[in-house]
Amino acid sequence: MTTAFRAPRRLPRAKRTGQPHARLRALPLAVAVALLAATLLAGVLVGAAGLPAGGVLKALADKIPFVHVDSGLGVIDQSVLFELRVPRALMAALVGGMLAMAGAGYQGVFRNPLADPYLLGAAAGAGVGATLVIVLVPGDPGYGVPLAAFAGALCGVCLAYVLGRTAEGDGAATLVLAGVAVSSFLAAAQTFIQQLKAEELQRIFSWILGGVGSADWDQLALVAPYALISTVVLLTHGRLLDVLSVGDEEAASLGLAAPRVRLTVLVAASLATASAVAVSGLIGFVGIVVPHVVRRLAGGSYRVVLPLSLLGGAAFLEVADLVARTATSPGELPLGVVTAFVGGPFFVVVLRASRRQVGT
Repeated sequence: MTTAFRAPRRLPRAKRTGQPHARLRALPLAVAVALLAATLLAGVLVGAAGLPAGGVLKALADKIPFVHVDSGLGVIDQSVLFELRVPRALMAALVGGMLAMAGAGYQGVFRNPLADPYLLGAAAGAGVGATLVIVLVPGDPGYGVPLAAFAGALCGVCLAYVLGRTAEGDGAATLVLAGVAVSSFLAAAQTFIQQLKAEELQRIFSWILGGVGSADWDQLALVAPYALISTVVLLTHGRLLDVLSVGDEEAASLGLAAPRVRLTVLVAASLATASAVAVSGLIGFVGIVVPHVVRRLAGGSYRVVLPLSLLGGAAFLEVADLVARTATSPGELPLGVVTAFVGGPFFVVVLRASRRQVGT
């Protein structure tokens, strides 16, 4: 007696994704790209040193292959443009894109719009790593803090994941609780380390408050490969996150291994967070604000949310860095302070909206 093979049941696309049109359309993508290009250009043009806009545009055009334009900029102006402003603008875009996309990935895994890139101990681990180098390595050549922060962020996430896997209960909820526990422990360890060398507190707090003012081409080269890997993995998992959003049972009926998808997305999002934190310090709220705005404007499918969060996060942090540079000129605000001014009230709005949805 033979039993006919039954293929996994397929849900209608609207039910699988919660969106009747899940594909990324050309208009939102074009708007996001144009917004990012405009903010990048503003980031290059605006600064303490007055550079002529025409000369800057010509100098940038001269870097395009097979294009040769005399910018008229002197050696000092060229140095300011390509050694300070361009790396800083690119770094702000990279960090903002990574944090926003990681936030969208975490929210897809935990099915919670309040999930944050620092949820699983990444921030606390990065803080411990950076603090160790600042306190114990007085002759740090400049790349020790980013490397230590990167390693600390990954260690914090790994510790939270291992702890969450060994506990009983709901997988997602247990993992969040493990992240909270690990973050609390690592924060206490960081405070203890700080007391070993109190004279370095200003440098430590400067790193914790976040910023991209020290960005250079070496730092960009350091984190670009990890950012690229995490971007590719997250963008290719948008459809699978849409399937997970209907529930594990429905996902299993479609032949999807939910635990494997969650682990892959968690690793990629944590890698994106670690690469951003390593070079910028702790910059909060980007991973909550940007994905939420994208959902409001373009729909909830992760095939749309992930790429638009990448572009929108880059543009958002570019604007925040412009504010940080100019609000108290000639001084400079910490970038984390600027995003907190925007993200704090926005977080309250998202929290109230989430409570209303639960109530209904």
